[in-house]
Amino acid sequence: MNEYPLENASRRDFLRKSTLAGGGLVLGFYLSVADSAAKRVAKPSAISESSAFKPNAFIHIAPTGKVTLISKQPEIGQGIKTSLPMVIAEELEVNWLDVQIVQGDLDPIYGSQSAGGSRSTPTNYQEFHKLGATARTMLILAAAEILRVPAAELVAKDSAVHHLSSGRQLSYGQLVEKAVTILVPAPESVKLKDPKDYKLLGTRIGGVDNPGVVTGKPLFGIDVQLPGMLYATYQKCPAFGGKVVSANLDKIKALPGVKHAFIVEGGSSLKGLLPGVAIVADSTWAAFTARKQLEVVWDEGPAAAQSWAGFSAKAKELSEQAGSEVLRNDGDAKKALEEADKIVKAAYSYPFISHASIEPQNCTAWFKDGGIEIWAPTQNPEAGQKIVTETLGIPKEKITLHITRSGGGFGRRLIPDYIIESAAIAKQIGVPVKLTWTREDDLQHDQFRAGGFHFLKGGLDDKGKLIAWHNHFVTFAHKVVKDGKDILELGSGANLSGDEFPGRWVENCLLEQTPLECNIPMGPWRAPRSNVFAWVFHSFIDELAHAAGRDPLAFRLEILGDKGFIPGTGQQGIPYDVNRMKHVLQHVAEKAEWGKKTFPRGQGQGIAFHFSHLGYIAQVAEVTVSKDGKLKVDRVVVATDIGAQIVNLSGAENQVQGSVIDGLGALMFQELNIEKGRIVQSNFGDYPMIRIADAPTRVDVHFLKTDYPVTGLGEPALPPLAPAVCNAIFAATGVRVRQLPLLRTDLSWS
Repeated sequence: MNEYPLENASRRDFLRKSTLAGGGLVLGFYLSVADSAAKRVAKPSAISESSAFKPNAFIHIAPTGKVTLISKQPEIGQGIKTSLPMVIAEELEVNWLDVQIVQGDLDPIYGSQSAGGSRSTPTNYQEFHKLGATARTMLILAAAEILRVPAAELVAKDSAVHHLSSGRQLSYGQLVEKAVTILVPAPESVKLKDPKDYKLLGTRIGGVDNPGVVTGKPLFGIDVQLPGMLYATYQKCPAFGGKVVSANLDKIKALPGVKHAFIVEGGSSLKGLLPGVAIVADSTWAAFTARKQLEVVWDEGPAAAQSWAGFSAKAKELSEQAGSEVLRNDGDAKKALEEADKIVKAAYSYPFISHASIEPQNCTAWFKDGGIEIWAPTQNPEAGQKIVTETLGIPKEKITLHITRSGGGFGRRLIPDYIIESAAIAKQIGVPVKLTWTREDDLQHDQFRAGGFHFLKGGLDDKGKLIAWHNHFVTFAHKVVKDGKDILELGSGANLSGDEFPGRWVENCLLEQTPLECNIPMGPWRAPRSNVFAWVFHSFIDELAHAAGRDPLAFRLEILGDKGFIPGTGQQGIPYDVNRMKHVLQHVAEKAEWGKKTFPRGQGQGIAFHFSHLGYIAQVAEVTVSKDGKLKVDRVVVATDIGAQIVNLSGAENQVQGSVIDGLGALMFQELNIEKGRIVQSNFGDYPMIRIADAPTRVDVHFLKTDYPVTGLGEPALPPLAPAVCNAIFAATGVRVRQLPLLRTDLSWS
């Protein structure tokens, strides 16, 4: 959790928010700078102007008994707006029906409000337990004073405190007036519930926004409406990084409904305000219609010479040379390969792909009185505020950012390019304006998942054991200037760690990396890096297992070995609990009846596992491939170990099932071709998404509860899907998939 200076978390602001909440008992969660290791729950009145407390979450109990919890993290469909408040409600012993959830705006009093990397649950889980338990304790102490009985004789449940021996009870609403006079108990005196007594955690709770979503309530950024609002569209150069030379602005300004048309100079950062032409009209339709007549002369820059075919040819050329950077060099991989009983070589590649969230990028902004108010569907509101300050010079104290629900994110909305475009347009016209990207804008100006090329060699000894591994990874990078020098900086999601599996496990392991310069924007895509590395490495491991004549499960277990714990070496790799991975691998094999089923030709099972975002996940896929190459995924069995507690069973199942479907869609269909420095595909017609007919017939999800800290689930369940399916395809047909998407490989067999 980030720390914030006191001046950003003023007592006055906190009290103002408390007053707005309508009185009652208000608790925040505070981190003392003087004692940074100990976060403490406190009431607003306990915060002195000179103290160093910083609140980061709120709970409010009204005299009516209604409990309001602030959701500080953005909701992008991952269910965080429901699941984290469940943690407070569990400890508070409040009836879930008495709870309402309010989305918090960007405010330093909440601490970090970014939603990404499956971090929201693990970074807040214990603190929210403490917050709820503290509130429960204060209500019990209040009841003890009113009923004149020892607190030990009281229990809290169903939004009330009960004196069981006398049968008396007081509702939380009845206790509020007394509770606000109770001193916040010391942290060590607050007892958390025993997990065996949980009533809410681990159950299925529907999303708090579900009724609004299915009835079309205005929850999303694109729904924002303000009095006097205008509507904008923004045309950027189709070749990445290009600049505006001129445009037919006079003609555009004369078109029906158009209020403004102007050139925005912009900068060179692919994640920032890029040069373009803004059209502002009295409706989105009028803006889009006028844009069709926009004629811009572009300076397309160096990107216009780049293409996927060129990248592929260059990658093959580079693969025949030594890598420019050695990431790992254990033992002597080259010698071990020379002495191996059998060598397997293969080249794997995958394209750039888009996030393609259902709600296209949009943002509403209103510049007035030297400040700006913003409504944004964002995963990273702090980044939105920062880019507006840095680009437009508006102090962050004068930026109000409202977080709306997002229609999908998957990492796309961590980058605030659409926010700064909206803010720049709003600053120029001085009235509320909503910028909406077209689907084409969204697909062609995304922060893409990076493509990549892997050139692999594996060596086996005469017993079929893996003894050598060599991977030359050719990846993508941007030319940037650092310390006065031009360097190639690897794109987001394009960097391989020396600790990436099977690094740290194979005795003779050489991992090399060579960057390939490009002008294509790159950003985090669900389970960054892991979403493709798992496919490459577990497909190649499967190749090695079959080359060795070994069972793919037994081969993997042998690689994992007997060491229970593998430390990281600081190259993005973190300590790895081998026993947890073996446990989920063996569990998924058991549930899928691995090795016990007999499949006819055209059907088969594939297995894979991956560790990412602190989650240990293994999957088995069962597929049918027709003779003419049509694929049907019949079943996917998933075993996960994400720690001691599933917070919301409904949300967790949703995350896993969604990961399987999302991963399958990317595997089967998605690719972006690049010609003349621009994306060829333009809409869902040539960038198809997975449909119901292609979804797995069945997804079985198994959560293994362990004694480890709770971790997130939005990302780690996706990576094993692609290799499990491709390994099943090989088992069914003998066809090995080494290029994504699947439609690039002829799966027919006879």
